[in-house]
Amino acid sequence: MPPAHQTIFALPLRALTWLGSQGTRAVAAVVFIAVAMPPLGAVLRPYVTEAILVLLCISFMRVDLAALYSHLRRPALVATATAWTTIGVPLIVGLIVHATGLTSHAPGLSLALMLQSMASPMMASPALAALMGLDATLVLVTLVTSTALVPFTASLFASLFLGDMLSITPSTLGLKLLGILAASLLAATIIRWIFGAAAIQRHKQPIDGFNIIILLVFASAVMGDVASDLMTQPMFTIGLAALSFAIYFTLLAITTLLFRRIGYERALALGLMVSQRNLGLMLAATAGALPPTTWLYFAMTQFPIHLAPYMLTPIARRLTARTDAPSAAASSTP
Repeated sequence: MPPAHQTIFALPLRALTWLGSQGTRAVAAVVFIAVAMPPLGAVLRPYVTEAILVLLCISFMRVDLAALYSHLRRPALVATATAWTTIGVPLIVGLIVHATGLTSHAPGLSLALMLQSMASPMMASPALAALMGLDATLVLVTLVTSTALVPFTASLFASLFLGDMLSITPSTLGLKLLGILAASLLAATIIRWIFGAAAIQRHKQPIDGFNIIILLVFASAVMGDVASDLMTQPMFTIGLAALSFAIYFTLLAITTLLFRRIGYERALALGLMVSQRNLGLMLAATAGALPPTTWLYFAMTQFPIHLAPYMLTPIARRLTARTDAPSAAASSTP
């Protein structure tokens, strides 16, 4: 007869393993569950910062250090991709926002777009790339370098483009981002030291399942008011949703084309990373003190973030199969 503690934890572990095995389907389902259960969002909204810290911790905990070091020995591609996502994207968005006069006509939306462009890529990007069959290692390394720089680049672009639109100063924003990242990295390092990288790898699927639950916590907290907003201001809400999809796929397409020389499969992986912006990190750094339009836009961005990996998986698999075919042919040649 197994010990009592093993019996107690067996069922939750099996449930998490099953949830983790659902891959991009479960990630896509999160957004619909969050919209369908507004009371859950009201309960979970105060815990946005904690959810972000846990998501960051899980991602740092799972970093493949050997792969990280091997890519850092060839830094040109990583440096270019990092510069594009941390400097190129916010600079272009900032110039467009100001050139179109959006800052004065729709300050809440312009703040949302700037915070989106200034954010680092989502920490779940490597896991999503892996679920889609793409090169997760390159995404992971670029994610690490981008995340390390974002406290400084976000502070710079906030001072250049946001003025007094933020409730905190650009330097405070940078310090808060640095504190959140440092705390999650420290927690992840302690967990890796206690349990070891091998144990973390062995329990990949249960960790994936737990990650999906925390994604649900975050999505519910952000999207709790979407149903009521859709009822009270349907055209505005649908317009923000359309804008969020347009920006997502524009970033994805431009990044894929910019990096197409490294192969479309790896370029698509980078495109996925650049389009998946970590808005939760910005929510945590600003303590959620944002205008209603900014909150609503952030909620709408959850649709492409959660649905696009599922939608793009067939394309990713075709690209991967095309990349693998010449390698297989070459290896079979005598």
